[in-house]
Amino acid sequence: MSEVTMPIVVGAVFGLGIYALVRALMPTKRSAVAQVARIDAMRARGAAYESARTTQNSDGRFSSTRAEVGRRVAEFYLQQGWEQRSLRADLAVLERSWENFLATKVLLGVAGLFFGPFLFAVVWTLGFGSSPIIPVWLALLFAVLFFFLPDVEVRRDAAEKRRDLRRVIGAYLDLVSMSLAGGRGLPEALMAAAEVSDGWANQRIRSALADARITGISQWQALGSLGEELGVEELKDLSASLALVADDGAKVRESLASRAETMRHRELAEIEGSAGEKSQSMLVAQLLLCAGFLVFLIYPAAMRVFQV
Repeated sequence: MSEVTMPIVVGAVFGLGIYALVRALMPTKRSAVAQVARIDAMRARGAAYESARTTQNSDGRFSSTRAEVGRRVAEFYLQQGWEQRSLRADLAVLERSWENFLATKVLLGVAGLFFGPFLFAVVWTLGFGSSPIIPVWLALLFAVLFFFLPDVEVRRDAAEKRRDLRRVIGAYLDLVSMSLAGGRGLPEALMAAAEVSDGWANQRIRSALADARITGISQWQALGSLGEELGVEELKDLSASLALVADDGAKVRESLASRAETMRHRELAEIEGSAGEKSQSMLVAQLLLCAGFLVFLIYPAAMRVFQV
């Protein structure tokens, strides 16, 4: 019975995979707004891709192939309407390219397709397993696993970098409040506080404020756009609050001071929670070590008792 049902299950799985692939490749219907946004995005990426292509000609065939794969996968994502806003925000925090990220995912997935059968061949030479269906399952499993590994790495690194950014924002708000108390206006105070340090967070804030002067938008709107790009809620809330009290210097100072204090309290709570988690993990490790030592002491006596 199992010999009959196994080909049926394998055929059903392959048929479902082919159906999902066909559905993914079929273009979906989009609204006019989505179509215009897609055209604008492709036009904005055109110049960047051409400049990157000219610089990659001397980097080798692998880098050019990777760039081509990333471009094609990015175009496929645009055609399907897959925005992936959270991943784009994480990549913006890490200052990585969306096309290179997609190319890495695809190339790792292809590597997983070959790694699964290779692992089965190693296990088969050792005498374990003889079913011909196992390499197929291993290939699919490792392809999916390798495809999503960059997502895990990007989310982990972006979370760490956002924590650093929040610390910098808290200090930045204190500096802006001090500059306002010294008699500067809000635009000058925002730029002066960003010029104190050359860290990556201050550089991003400084470049956003400089772009605001060129484009003609207010600086708090630029901070809100930066928060939207990086996925940082504190910058978006700061932009909204500054837009409400931008004309009153006293209210701006009070708002900035209260926000900086709130962010410090939140950071202290996170540090205390992280310290508590680490102490609990150390306690569990110590208990396991004690349990293993007790087993090491009791085992010889128990063996003697059971032998008698």
